[in-house]
Amino acid sequence: MAEHKVTASFRDPSGFVFIRNGELYRQVNQSYKPDYDLLNQSGLYEELAAAGLLIPHREVSAAPTDKALAYKVLSPERVGFISYAYEWSFSQLKDAALLTLDLQKRALARGMWLKDASSSNIQFHNGRPILIDSLSFETYPEGQPWTAYRQFCQHFLAPLALMALVDVRLGQLLRNQIDGIDLDLCSRLLPGSTRLNSGLLVHIHAHASAQKRYAGRSTATAAARGGMGKTALLGLVDHLERTVAKLHWQPAGSAWGNYYSETNYSNVAETHKAELVENYLKKTKPRTVWDMGANNGLYSRIASRLGAFTLSQDYDPAAVEQNYLQVKADQETSLLPLLVDLANPSAASGWANQERLTLVQRGTPDALMALALVHHLAIGNNLPLAHIAEFLASLAPWLVIEFVPKSDSQVQRLLAARKDIFDDYTLDGFAKAFGRKFKIEGQADIAESERTLFLLKRK
Repeated sequence: MAEHKVTASFRDPSGFVFIRNGELYRQVNQSYKPDYDLLNQSGLYEELAAAGLLIPHREVSAAPTDKALAYKVLSPERVGFISYAYEWSFSQLKDAALLTLDLQKRALARGMWLKDASSSNIQFHNGRPILIDSLSFETYPEGQPWTAYRQFCQHFLAPLALMALVDVRLGQLLRNQIDGIDLDLCSRLLPGSTRLNSGLLVHIHAHASAQKRYAGRSTATAAARGGMGKTALLGLVDHLERTVAKLHWQPAGSAWGNYYSETNYSNVAETHKAELVENYLKKTKPRTVWDMGANNGLYSRIASRLGAFTLSQDYDPAAVEQNYLQVKADQETSLLPLLVDLANPSAASGWANQERLTLVQRGTPDALMALALVHHLAIGNNLPLAHIAEFLASLAPWLVIEFVPKSDSQVQRLLAARKDIFDDYTLDGFAKAFGRKFKIEGQADIAESERTLFLLKRK
């Protein structure tokens, strides 16, 4: 019987997630019994699951992994892909923050609260953020300050403030600071004018100062100084909610955010390319597709409309933001936009490099799409074609890929400020490099362009 604990699920004594024969389970430990029972008896679980705010689960008779500790075994609904906060667009992180605060208010109304406010407990499922940790709630200890307040500010408010008010790329600080951005660092990076914003003054600047002032003092001392009634606690949550809601970022100024409005494609070429992509996908019938270099998801949506769960990846924050806003507007349920730089994808990190997994460790797609991507990797990042072919072949058995020649204006744009040292970047060079790993199952010139679209099958 194949079984292992999920590597990111070891810090909480209340329980853990494990996989047995490919099925996902959550063990609830005896130590969490009173809180788990209250979660159900209070109606909180039913309310959140019905509203699509908490991943639904079933109690099952499967044997626990650790019988000495076990109280229950749950079978939770599985999300399509596990992602991390540094892979989200601004609005994805903002929606995850607002969900967390909504969960806190709903829990307080039923005699519980969130014992933690980690962004890793939120995932995107059916196009919306959702809490995946059923053990995040505990009985509300009357009169106590919210123990997850600092964590919320570090995981959500600090990166959102930096992204909105300094530079959206500062969200990438979360790649290194996996327990959230230190508040003293955020305070120093934010403009001085943010001290005139009551929310940022209280929850970032003053909060950072208080952390420094009370560093090293006992938890009991801090709690005694910071007692908080339920009304005050709800006021704190409301104030956080208003502060987050007022943070905005307008996608602008990126190199590729307006790619499709500025491309050299004619309407005929764009339509023909879409038809070819659809035909190739219908031929391969994938259940899961990773669109690598998806921009705003124009072609990702062909795959999702055909019924494939589609991971729509791009390295441009504006493009991913636009993509997610369209997911929200159209209530799309099978497309997940993510901020991924293929030249430097998310690495394994955290304790023993196992809490956060690499991109490749988190999924096995049936097919890849790499449209208008190869020239960015080969010319923009100096990656040899053979290396690109080898990497893509390691991911999926099918590949829909576009070759864009040097004569194309988008390639000329990349070459404008650098010496052309890419002698093998030709159609023949592409076919030779990819031919070592793939067999050509389809090849077509895109109408009214110099581009070629291939359907490749891994050898």
